[in-house]
Amino acid sequence: MGEEAIHIAHGVLISFAIIFAAGAVAGKIAEVIKVPDVVVYLLIGILIGPPVLNLIDIPQESALNQLMLILGAAFLLFHGGTGVSFKILKDVWITLTLLATVAVFVMVVLVGYTAYAVLGIELAAALLLAAVIASTDPATLVPIFLAIKIKDKVAQTVLSESAFNDATGAIFTFAILAAMTTGQVSAEASAIKFVVMAGGGIVIGIFYGLILGILLSNKFGSIFGEIGQVILLPAIIAAYMTAEYFGASGFMAVFIVGLIYGNLKSFGWDIREEYFHAQEAFINNGSLLLRMIIFILLGAHVDFKVVEQFFVPGLVIVAVFMLIARPLAVLVCTLPDRKAKWTKNEIIFMFWTRETGVIPAALAGMIYGMGVKHADIISAITFMAILATLLIQASTTKWLAKKLDLLE
Repeated sequence: MGEEAIHIAHGVLISFAIIFAAGAVAGKIAEVIKVPDVVVYLLIGILIGPPVLNLIDIPQESALNQLMLILGAAFLLFHGGTGVSFKILKDVWITLTLLATVAVFVMVVLVGYTAYAVLGIELAAALLLAAVIASTDPATLVPIFLAIKIKDKVAQTVLSESAFNDATGAIFTFAILAAMTTGQVSAEASAIKFVVMAGGGIVIGIFYGLILGILLSNKFGSIFGEIGQVILLPAIIAAYMTAEYFGASGFMAVFIVGLIYGNLKSFGWDIREEYFHAQEAFINNGSLLLRMIIFILLGAHVDFKVVEQFFVPGLVIVAVFMLIARPLAVLVCTLPDRKAKWTKNEIIFMFWTRETGVIPAALAGMIYGMGVKHADIISAITFMAILATLLIQASTTKWLAKKLDLLE
């Protein structure tokens, strides 16, 4: 047994060495051809995974794969939260609240019933698919908006939405999963479940966010400021696990921790500049590595037989997802907000800017690992949605912003 365990450990180490080496090459390729790195990670994952070269083999249902997906999703949601400004939230909070809740619900309903009609699977499974792909992706949007200087109000709103609705999409996903597991579907029970998961996650996230601020900020003597980057990961894990233990959303909790950490200055809790830069480097590098792992593993786990079998229905679902559900959801959420004074061009830009990425990929992998019925279909169509939104929408963001006169 000892030799077998060592053999497995060696295999895992080799797989991760290949993933990081391939990811480094993929990042350089993405930089040269000017596409989002996650697109190339996906394609590299297909190349080095079982579908082609079979250089890595980390089963989708394995504990290791599930660990990387949960840790990666939690860390990336924390990172997404750090990029959200309280100032922007104050100006567009009505739109953001609606985008993080009503928009996700609209996407789940429209895309879910489309999937139900064209795939011929149970409605619960179709809604689960829609919930998985409903959220956007701060891990993809952040580097895009760093490279393309878009007017601050629009850029911050889209980034904030992506961070908030990742947590909401995850909550919807697990609420639907719970209903499928119990066999009981109740609108009232689902609404209560959502409120408990979201509200509990927010409360626990505030608690851990404030604790993190006390440990790191000058206000309290920078207790752990010098090694703040060491404290960040335990804080993220503790927030996630505490929320999950009490039946709340771990994803919402870690996002709120990131939100508070990213806005400590607004409390008057500054972090010493050299400590902050070290922590920022840790967050950026950690996000890069985990994004690399998640997307390469997603590419390696693509079942092309399932993709081929459901390719045409998948295209219909993705088309409705991008061209009908998203614009309708944005209209429903922006038109009532008179305070934000959205222009037609800003609204059109938000129609188009909603890349699918890390969190949907992680959720699809978790569902597959749980052995949920139709998880293979959900995984295949999630892959199609990610690839379509990244190749088509992300690569045309600058062009559209220029056409709509939204570049700084």
